[in-house]
Amino acid sequence: MDEQPEPVPGTPDAGRALDRRTELSEFLRTRRARLKPEDVGLPEFGRHRRVPGLRREELAQLAGVSVAYYTRLEQGNGRNVSAEVLDAIARALRLTDAEHAHLTHLAKPKQHKKKTSGRQQQVRISLRQLLDTMDGAPAYVVGRRTEILAWNRMAAAVFGDWSALPVAERNWARLVFLQPDYHDLFVDWEQKAIDIVCALRMDAGCYPDDPRLSALVGELSVKSAEFRRLWATHDVKEKSHGVKHLHHPLVGELALPYDSFRLVDDTEQTLVAYHAEPCSPSADALRLLASWGTDATRVAQA
Repeated sequence: MDEQPEPVPGTPDAGRALDRRTELSEFLRTRRARLKPEDVGLPEFGRHRRVPGLRREELAQLAGVSVAYYTRLEQGNGRNVSAEVLDAIARALRLTDAEHAHLTHLAKPKQHKKKTSGRQQQVRISLRQLLDTMDGAPAYVVGRRTEILAWNRMAAAVFGDWSALPVAERNWARLVFLQPDYHDLFVDWEQKAIDIVCALRMDAGCYPDDPRLSALVGELSVKSAEFRRLWATHDVKEKSHGVKHLHHPLVGELALPYDSFRLVDDTEQTLVAYHAEPCSPSADALRLLASWGTDATRVAQA
């Protein structure tokens, strides 16, 4: 009989939504645990501390709130917390902009209609046409829950023929954590996995009642030990640009700078476009893949 994995705090059971109070509690605890007194200019008394990182009293002192008030917040009760107090706690915890936004979403969630949180995302026709005109640049549109919504021919040649997958499987989290081929594709698979989990955490903060997101997190938690480990960190961040290093099965090593553009009229969708440095081996490899067209995808998957 297979041994069942240990439950991860903040991971929903099948059919259950993510619990916002638990998410808020665990996020604050993990942010507090990563700070040491010397990090924030406090003296460290004694060699042995019973808790990792800052104590609640120390954090409350830095934020200028009572210990009882902060304790209630860390227990998941953010119902009446003010934006000013959240700002003070964010400063005390040295939160990034993305972490600050995530804390605000967890403590003071916006109300979303159920049909909005679980609806199927649509990509407008003009954006699909734009993707098709980007002949030499792999590009795709990713939505909430890391769903891959649209892509061009070069993206299929580089990342795989997503059109051959069922719609539910066109999802970066499913591909990265459940498909071995993608473990081989990304040279720094760990960083790609971290980016995916951080994106899901941001979604969970904005839409804790999204049943499809909860189901995805629950499934990945059961099927992937790597996902369980990273999900338990409660890390969040937004990454708008960088360089992705790939090991393509046909053309070998690729170094592709990328930029991400969140749509102004639909902030749940992001256009991600890659390119290669001019006159580089990666540029030659992309031209080779472009010349092969759809045959490149078929050969790579054979």
